[in-house]
Amino acid sequence: MSFIAEGTVYGSVASLGYGLAAIGPGIGVGLIFGNGVQAMARQPEAAGLIRSNMFIGFALTEALALIGIVMPFVFGNK
Repeated sequence: MSFIAEGTVYGSVASLGYGLAAIGPGIGVGLIFGNGVQAMARQPEAAGLIRSNMFIGFALTEALALIGIVMPFVFGNK
């Protein structure tokens, strides 16, 4: 019979960390596109400007998720 000592973690903690880190950009992307569509519905004549700003915000938010993917490799087990 084997017992796991309290406080030990087996497996990749990096994947758990990335899963938690992906929550923020996921919520951010939802807010960006939801509010962008709402703004275009309220003011259709400004749809081009709203769309371009929406995609810039999307790109910056997704950059956070990509940084979250890279960090386990940068600060991995040495």
